[in-house]
Amino acid sequence: MIGIIDYGAGNLHSVLKAIDRLGYETKLITKSSDHDESVTKLILPGVGNAKVAMDVLNETGLSDYIKIEVSKGTPLLGICLGMQLLLETSEEGNVECLGLIKGSVPLFKETVEKVPHMGWNQVKDVQNHFLFHQIPQNADFYFVHSFYANATEEKDVLGGTNYGFDFASVIGNEQVMGVQFHPEKSGKHGIQLLENYCK
Repeated sequence: MIGIIDYGAGNLHSVLKAIDRLGYETKLITKSSDHDESVTKLILPGVGNAKVAMDVLNETGLSDYIKIEVSKGTPLLGICLGMQLLLETSEEGNVECLGLIKGSVPLFKETVEKVPHMGWNQVKDVQNHFLFHQIPQNADFYFVHSFYANATEEKDVLGGTNYGFDFASVIGNEQVMGVQFHPEKSGKHGIQLLENYCK
């Protein structure tokens, strides 16, 4: 069963529907007591503000729940804001995040063409990670974001995208992963990525 963390994120239901269409059983987790032993993987969706999101996660105990589950070996996938919350700090509200991956989340600078970065853009698989199984190199995915992941360690950068400069659009390892784009809105490649994670 796939547990989806429910803290009021705007893309919650589109992620839920995408996983349901793939044929996987899902469970919404709004508090730590919602967990049961049949949940084998977690997804942290996200649209919104990092500080507001972390306030909700902290107030509901979900931040501790996520950290405990990760420490037990449960896989976790963060999507968009959910990816950014995996890092240590975000400039969006100058907030401390989950700290599961070393790094920070800065705002795109004025040197890029336009903020937010919105629309289709290519993602390069840089580590032959299983998330990209059966997805062509430099496939297009759908982005909407003004802040981006700045992972401290190169080994944590799984995929890259160029938007005036190269930034990490996929981060993580074999257990904790995050994608800056919206796979649930990215057509067949996005659905394939979700399938790769779920199985």
